[in-house]
Amino acid sequence: MNRLFVFGLGYTASRIAGALRARGWEVDATGSAGTIAFDDRDTVTAALEKADYILSSVPPSQDADPVLAAYAAALAGRTLGYLSSTGVYGDARGAWVDEASPTGGGRRSARSEADARWLDLGAHVFRLPGIYGPGRSAFDRVREGKAHRIDMPGQVFSRVHVDDIVSGVIAAIDGGSPRGAYNLADDLPASGNAVIEEACRLLYVEPPPLQTIEEAQLSAMARGFYAENRRVANGKAKRVLGWQPRFPTYREGLADIRVRELRA
Repeated sequence: MNRLFVFGLGYTASRIAGALRARGWEVDATGSAGTIAFDDRDTVTAALEKADYILSSVPPSQDADPVLAAYAAALAGRTLGYLSSTGVYGDARGAWVDEASPTGGGRRSARSEADARWLDLGAHVFRLPGIYGPGRSAFDRVREGKAHRIDMPGQVFSRVHVDDIVSGVIAAIDGGSPRGAYNLADDLPASGNAVIEEACRLLYVEPPPLQTIEEAQLSAMARGFYAENRRVANGKAKRVLGWQPRFPTYREGLADIRVRELRA
């Protein structure tokens, strides 16, 4: 029987774990939904020794990656996966980036350093753009009154449905794929405005007014998000992993979420 160990059983990793459990895998994990305390070094180390695949979804702190700081020695030589971010590419002024593009020049220096260290350990490094899915989508922001339409012509983002992350990670595990970086992103980078407008259309509500970034009074984190503009290419994951996103654009992804909501 195969065994998975997860550092940080959160929104995305819990779905990966669930999909593998459905295929007969045993799962050990830290995190709010896990069964092992991260600081219980003896238990964690013993579980790591039994694992066939080790996945970390823990983001770095300002100083270091906590998983690598605590368990790097135990991870050496193991089969690893790391959920990283396309934020490592920084601002590309709307241009396409792929796994050969430079990293480390953006606002997320700690993430870039962690990304590089996991690559050095021989991990599958899954670089993820904006993640959405059931319970975490434009629908929720619209309902909560937190949706914005920002007047920034030419500003685009890539995104990925959580189910497509699951299928991408499993494709890497199943195929014994080469270690390295893989962008798991959909096929259509688009403005945040387009996504909010589509969510409003499906909810039969009027979209929020168009605002400048100053008028929207966004948090510092959100303003930083709008400071970067890039399109994320997913060709390597398709070629090497044999991965195809079930939701190639936000339209299919939002429509599926809405159908699930109406059936619930």
